[in-house]
Amino acid sequence: MEPKKIRSALISVYYKDNLDKVVKELSKLGVKIYSTGGTLSFINELGVEAHSVESLTTYPSILGGRVKTLHPKVFGGILARRENPNDLEQLNEYQIPEIDLVIVDLYPFEETVASGAPDQDIIEKIDIGGISLIRAAAKNHKDVVIVASRAQYDDLYEVLVNGGETTYEQRRKFAAMAFNVSSHYDTAIFSYFNGESGVSVFNQSLESGKPLRYGENPHQKASFFGDISKMFEQLNGKEVSYNNMLDIDAAIGLINEFTEPTFAILKHNNACGLATRDSIEKAYVDAFACDPVSAYGGVLIANKNITAACAEEVNKLFFEVIIAPNYDPDALALLKSKKNRIILVAKSFGLPELQYRSLLNGVVAQERDTAIEEMDDMKVVTHVAPPKKDIDDLIFANKAVKHSKSNAIVLAKDGQLLASGVGQTSRVDALKQAVEKAKTFGFSLEGAVLASDAFFPFADCVEIAHKEGIRSIIQPGGSVRDKDSIEYCDANGLAMVFTGVRHFKH
Repeated sequence: MEPKKIRSALISVYYKDNLDKVVKELSKLGVKIYSTGGTLSFINELGVEAHSVESLTTYPSILGGRVKTLHPKVFGGILARRENPNDLEQLNEYQIPEIDLVIVDLYPFEETVASGAPDQDIIEKIDIGGISLIRAAAKNHKDVVIVASRAQYDDLYEVLVNGGETTYEQRRKFAAMAFNVSSHYDTAIFSYFNGESGVSVFNQSLESGKPLRYGENPHQKASFFGDISKMFEQLNGKEVSYNNMLDIDAAIGLINEFTEPTFAILKHNNACGLATRDSIEKAYVDAFACDPVSAYGGVLIANKNITAACAEEVNKLFFEVIIAPNYDPDALALLKSKKNRIILVAKSFGLPELQYRSLLNGVVAQERDTAIEEMDDMKVVTHVAPPKKDIDDLIFANKAVKHSKSNAIVLAKDGQLLASGVGQTSRVDALKQAVEKAKTFGFSLEGAVLASDAFFPFADCVEIAHKEGIRSIIQPGGSVRDKDSIEYCDANGLAMVFTGVRHFKH
């Protein structure tokens, strides 16, 4: 298929950024330009000749600008098949000029929604003419070049400075980008309306796909579709990887549960260190003490600014990522001493209500687990009630187990994670793993508390816990054999509370 020369163009855009260089090149090439409203004025002010769409259609812009380009003389010139004699005959009969290039963008619908504008203002930003022009030109990409976003001006400029001819492959690529623009736009509109209607569909469009270094393993390609710059400012280090992203997501979910100075260290989406203290440096020291071995190469997160004293301790550890609301200047200078360390400032942002995961040949969606149980949500089911100190630790441990992979058991004392057993196929195995880890790092379990992400099907876990010195337990309850665990606790002086809320995390 031979290249096609651009001889005529329709330009109608909301954003004029960098349009001037394109218009000037079109003028140099002798391209006949049709335009509308503010775009026409912009082109004329550049000293470039352009014809109004009204002069072509003989109709003015009507209905407050809602109808400008919706006319057979516009769409006929775009959609006519140049190799079809009947189409060409009709163009001649109705005096419709061929249009070889369409440059159009869309009203800022998403920006208007984000601004909190009233509903009627948002409705007026639903583009009709623009979206129609994009679809028409992209449909007829065999003959027409479509530029549907200012982000594509540089690509078009390269075409123009090289003579204004396009290959079929180039036109098809422009068409693909145009359909992506129209698809994303329609998805944004649907999402706005669906916020009230609640139609049950999976319909997402995220344009800012960012290639990652690789996936979970070096032989796997990966990308992140989203805008990480809205969530974090990166101050140092290499590009964030796929595995980093997973750990960062888990870290944010965990740290958001705490308001007092808290530090967490994560490996493979689980906390291997977690502590709440009266200062962030003390919180780090005690979080690191939980499991100094697993902390190596981990992701670190704090909910308070990193001080110089905290950075002195943190700097002794090899780690991949650190996240905090901010860093004292001396702390930042020290942490930057390792050029590959990823240092992130966490901005204030909300997390989506729905979570998605691809599996099999589709996608599952669920509401984010935002439940967290406080003292009023605990039902004491044993003769002995947990003392106030244990209640604080039970709340702490329950937050940690909520963000641990199931089956999960967390052991804690004095606002510090002692150990956890995560991702086990048996709850007994999870407890045994946690007990062994606590002992490995020199922790006494006397007076500690235990949190379980789901109920105990038998009394074996409470028996093991009791023999290790644990005195208070928090779990959802709901087993048909709950009474077995309760009776063991009552017979041995343990306190146990039910929350009625399971926190599986698969």
